[in-house]
Amino acid sequence: MTYLLALDQGTSSSRSIVFDAEGNIVAMAQREFRQIYPQPGWVEHDPREIWSTQLATAREVLGKAGLQASQMAALGITNQRETTLLWNRKTGEPVYNAIVWQDRRAEPLCTQLREQGLEPTVRAKTGLVIDAYFSGTKIQWILDNVPGVRAAAERGELAFGTVDSWLVWQLTGGRLHVTDVTNASRSMLFNIHRNEWDDELLDALRIPRSLLPEVHPSSHVYGETDAGVLGASLKIGGIAGDQQSALFGQACFRAGLAKNTYGTGCFMLMHTGDQGEPSTNGLITTAAAQCNATPQYAHEGSVFIGGAVVQWLRDGLRAIKGSGEVQGLAESVPDSGGVMFVPAFTGLGAPYWKPKASGAIVGLTRGSSVAHIARAALESIAFQSAALLQAMSRDAQAAGGAAVAELRVDGGACVNNLLMQFQADLLGVPVVRPKVIETTALGAAYLAGLSCGVYKGVDELSAQWQVERRFMPTMPRSRAAELMQRWEHAVRQATLE
Repeated sequence: MTYLLALDQGTSSSRSIVFDAEGNIVAMAQREFRQIYPQPGWVEHDPREIWSTQLATAREVLGKAGLQASQMAALGITNQRETTLLWNRKTGEPVYNAIVWQDRRAEPLCTQLREQGLEPTVRAKTGLVIDAYFSGTKIQWILDNVPGVRAAAERGELAFGTVDSWLVWQLTGGRLHVTDVTNASRSMLFNIHRNEWDDELLDALRIPRSLLPEVHPSSHVYGETDAGVLGASLKIGGIAGDQQSALFGQACFRAGLAKNTYGTGCFMLMHTGDQGEPSTNGLITTAAAQCNATPQYAHEGSVFIGGAVVQWLRDGLRAIKGSGEVQGLAESVPDSGGVMFVPAFTGLGAPYWKPKASGAIVGLTRGSSVAHIARAALESIAFQSAALLQAMSRDAQAAGGAAVAELRVDGGACVNNLLMQFQADLLGVPVVRPKVIETTALGAAYLAGLSCGVYKGVDELSAQWQVERRFMPTMPRSRAAELMQRWEHAVRQATLE
């Protein structure tokens, strides 16, 4: 048998999965780690915990599978994107905690860049909007606010990386400082049309080029791990940011295919082929996973608070003791009773881009209960995702393509049948759940397998993708349109418009 090891480093946990060549899960291990909130709007991780939990799960999953590292054909890495780390090249020590993608502290820096008129340049070169979500202004904040860091960076003593780069550095004992195009494309520093770091943007953000990793295609033999890490040297054959990895794992290899990942946030991507066309509907253009030197693109919409709203019901409101209870509570009422929940705890992402928006629960009456709020919280995930797909369909049709015909889904919350049915009802297109919902890790395994000769090409991978359940829309389109109007009204309350 041929096996592939995928390291899946996420926002709230590190996971490792062993897949066989047919894409079946052989074994899985997972460990949560601390979320650090130094002040409102700030979110950090300890880089050492990211590495220690990821390493522990990699060793654990090999033990669970009863396999040795030497039996793995290759290793693939997928990771939470935009989360920003800087470390000392000699000692390997981080200079500061990792600043997480959700963190909003760099918003004042973004405001300055917008006031300097840089928005059109950033959009044209990177496909992104200027937002604290992306890595560039997080790097700038660390350079400007951690004593001694800017001077050390200008002396060439420091390395920047997203989580993938940090893991590869650790796996190779500091021999490799690399990333792939998908992670680089989330930095606000990378020209996605020329596939290279952009000097004009580096100058605008005052970031020394010496900080940056070398960029390769997503499916590429980057090098080998140190033998002591997992017991044998392993080829690192694939790297992709989690959402592009999920798009790949969902076999969305051609223009018009779309997927939505329901995790801490929700991330919808639609493949747009080899054309990096700008969105006119509030989405961003991003690099899709590349198997070779030919660029691939996608339109993306990011919902900052997706499944995290369930964590808030548990930890903030204390409405439930465990996340698994939310469906039962929500189903105890026939609908949300007119309650709308806009979970803008860290602003609103696409297609709204309202960084100052705050969470709002509207439509409360004397008859509203915690069950209505729980149902509205679940439905908020679907409403936000529906707004994204509508924007994508408008972009696709404006470019002469067809509207999205179905939505492939994955991530933890896609197992919630109530949510998936409501999603299909709002969208008016089938919502398709595959047999393997760990598509983020699967994408990393596939990318590694392609570079190392396990697979001949993407057609072989398309043939392996299998449907577990197809949710068909049943709600009248007039009712869905009415609900979306009410949702947009609630969004306006949250943004004080």
